[in-house]
Formats: sequence, C-alpha cells, structure tokens
Amino acid sequence: MSKDINVAWCPGCGNFSILQAVEKVMDELSIDRKKTVIVSGIGQAAKLPHYTEINFFNGLHGRSIPVATGIKATNPELNVIVISGDGCIYGEGGNHFIHGIRRNPDITCIVHNNMVYGLTKGQASPTSQIGFTTSIQVCGVFEEPFNALAVAISLKAPFVARCFSGDIEETKEIIKMAIKTKGFSLVEIFQPCITFNKINTYKWFKENTYYLEKSYNPEDTKKAFEISIDTSKLALGIIYINRERRTFEENLSLCGIDYPLLKKQINYEQLENILESLK
Repeated sequence: MSKDINVAWCPGCGNFSILQAVEKVMDELSIDRKKTVIVSGIGQAAKLPHYTEINFFNGLHGRSIPVATGIKATNPELNVIVISGDGCIYGEGGNHFIHGIRRNPDITCIVHNNMVYGLTKGQASPTSQIGFTTSIQVCGVFEEPFNALAVAISLKAPFVARCFSGDIEETKEIIKMAIKTKGFSLVEIFQPCITFNKINTYKWFKENTYYLEKSYNPEDTKKAFEISIDTSKLALGIIYINRERRTFEENLSLCGIDYPLLKKQINYEQLENILESLK
C-alpha cells in the first residue's frame, strides 16, 4: 500500500494484515482483477476494497450478500467476494447471511470478526463475549454471542473456515481454498481492534485459539459442528466442507430461467407493447 494513501484504520489494526492476505491471494491465484468484484457494507472492515485495485461495490449496512448474489447471478463469469465485519454481516445483515447460505451463490464471504463495532466507537457487536463492557453496555454484555460457524454448518454451507489475522500465510491459504470452492464459502477472520477492544487482543487470540490437526476430516458434519460450538478454545482452519449442493446459479439454469441475465436479449417490441398497454 502506498504511503501517500490516507488510511482510515488505526496503526496496528488487524485489517492491514487481512488486506495483505487478500492481495497475496489475488497474485498467487493469478485472479483477473478486471473480472473480480468485492462487495462490502459499512464499517472499518468494509473499507478494505478502497485500498485495492479491484472493482468494488460499497453498499448499505448489512446488505453486501444480496448484492453479491445478484452480481454473480447476472454475470457468473465474475469472481465475487464479500468483505465486511461481524457487525455488518452478522448484525444488520444477519437475515441475509442465513438466507445467502440457503441460496448458495458461488461467492466467498470474508468476515472480519473483532467482537466489537469499531467504526461507531466501540459498542458491543453480535460476537462480543458475555461480560464485555462498553460505553453503551455499561453493565456488560448479557446476550449469547452469535455463532456464525455453527449456523453455517447447520445450513450445509459448502465451505466454513476460521483464521487469525496475525497469521497472514495461514489466512492466505484458507482464503485461496475458499475462492476455489464452488458455492457459498465463509471465512471468518479473528481481527483484533486495538482501540475499542482491550480484551480480545493479539495475545488473547494467540492464547485462546488452536489449529486443527492435519488429519482432521472437515467432511465429518457431526465433528465439525461439535468443534464450532466448543468455545473453551477456538479452532482455526478449514472446519467444514460440503460437496453435495448445487449453486444458486446452477439452480437458476435448471429452472428454465433465461440465464445468465448478462446475455439476455431485450425484446424491444414486446417491451414497447407493454408500455403502450399501460397508457
């Protein structure tokens, strides 16, 4: 990143290393940036595409997944990546997150999880831990944290993984696998917010996470779900893979829909007749 760019992130923010990982993925997979779209919502994580030379769509808070679904359905030749934070995707966008997995578009969803709202100055997010205190939650968070991995596995998402922004190489390799996987791929990245979350720090994530063994089988649904709900120590790596589902785009074709929309020819005569009938 050029030193002349005015970056909106705090020095030491985990977003910097996630950006590095994304750039490494683009280069190592030789992905055509002109045929790639990053869709983001609102928040510090959602600013990541601003610092790339990749097409991007900055949408409304929590609405990145339906936009990405529409882009992929319109032009399936594009590589479509969603990037935003735990508040945007799991909070404002929680309903879209659930139904996005159900529809199963061929997109990669990268969620920066810092367990706090960073852009709006430190409120608790859907993933904040019980007891976490903020200027708003002065008595501490009492709601159960949203477990996105467990939800994704229960909905049979094709690819579910989690990594840590402090480990750029491991994060890069997981994102590469996610992009290569057909269907909805969820990559949750633990990302410390050094300004507004003094609990879940780089040290905390190092001490409270572990990498899955190489012998682990991510196609074992029961084991994957057990790992996802075990919060005594948080697993990193590819947690779940489901190779059985058709994508949203494939299902559109099977339904006889004139697809893709990008190649659909406009019948101007029919359109003119419709407009005339409305006068």
